[in-house]
Amino acid sequence: MSFPLYAPAEEHDMLRETVRALADEKIAPRAAAADENEEFPWEVYKDLVAADLHAVHIPEAYGGAGADALATVIVIEEVARACASSSLIPAVNKLGTVPLLLSASEELKQRYLTPVARGEAMFSYALSEPEAGSDAASMKTRAVRDGDHYVLNGTKMWITNAGVSEYYTVMAVTDPSAGARGISAFVVEKDDEGVSFGPKEKKLGIKGSPTRQVILENVRIPASRMIGEPGTGFKTALATLDHTRVTIAAQALGIAQGALDYAVGYVKERKQFGKPIADFQGLQFMLADMAMKLEAARQLTYAAAAKSELAMNGTPVKDLTFFSSAAKCAASDAAMEITVDAVQLLGGYGYTREFPVERMMRDAKITQIYEGTNQIQRMVMARQLLK
Repeated sequence: MSFPLYAPAEEHDMLRETVRALADEKIAPRAAAADENEEFPWEVYKDLVAADLHAVHIPEAYGGAGADALATVIVIEEVARACASSSLIPAVNKLGTVPLLLSASEELKQRYLTPVARGEAMFSYALSEPEAGSDAASMKTRAVRDGDHYVLNGTKMWITNAGVSEYYTVMAVTDPSAGARGISAFVVEKDDEGVSFGPKEKKLGIKGSPTRQVILENVRIPASRMIGEPGTGFKTALATLDHTRVTIAAQALGIAQGALDYAVGYVKERKQFGKPIADFQGLQFMLADMAMKLEAARQLTYAAAAKSELAMNGTPVKDLTFFSSAAKCAASDAAMEITVDAVQLLGGYGYTREFPVERMMRDAKITQIYEGTNQIQRMVMARQLLK
């Protein structure tokens, strides 16, 4: 009996080669400067748009490339291998738009997904607040109905690409008496009156991607900008994360692969005691462990991506929540271990900014924290097991 081997399709492999070539040529040379100057890499954004790699997941119906979830993972992974900050362009465009893909009216999808597909706008996701991090349901941002409008007030925190994105998916409380079932989702535009941004956070890593507060002061928007029905926002938020945790896993894989590749090249060249340090078994074992952890995380991530794709197309997938949490957690933990070991393999050079592995180590840390800390992922996984 013959069956297809569990593997990406030929199109996926060709896509990887395309993205890697672009990343090596255009993105990697700019990565250190984006980190050093803490500036959003607009030139990289233009290159990604020119290659139609900035938001590959958007369906063809809205002018997008219509890439499946695994193809999206491969794009993010290959961009992150060169520059983690730049990989947040395709990743956050997906995070901001999945709520619309899952729950929005056709009119809202046409209006907001089309400009993102064309590269005219980016989309960010505004769920967290200063007092509502892991406990997102305790948010305070309010949306009060006023005729055929809603008026929004509140502060969103840790918003990736805030200030550079034109559009924001904002979760706000529409019925304070209903708990999580009283939260609704809205599209807010950067230019809406009353929208402002806090100062850029000074961060350990991903410095080329601005992280800022989004401040909403009497922001009046048409009621038609609600995503889905009133009170369904938190459900949409959680369903979104089931899909987008896979993209954070992809980012972690890319960072780890970049660090492993650099370390392998280095140990082959570096000589001590009259021979390449790659000849020392102690270092060989480190490299073997790094590659093994990375490949295990990659297979788990690709399996999660396959489940995400099925679910996005309407097939019920009972274990998507478990798999997306497991992939995000495993890949980010692996990325942290692998990048730390890469720094170690480069010795004193690894600790300097002359070499990229210290940046990769700093960038890897955030993948264990955002889109749900790895402690929360373990809670999510356990809850799925004990259901």
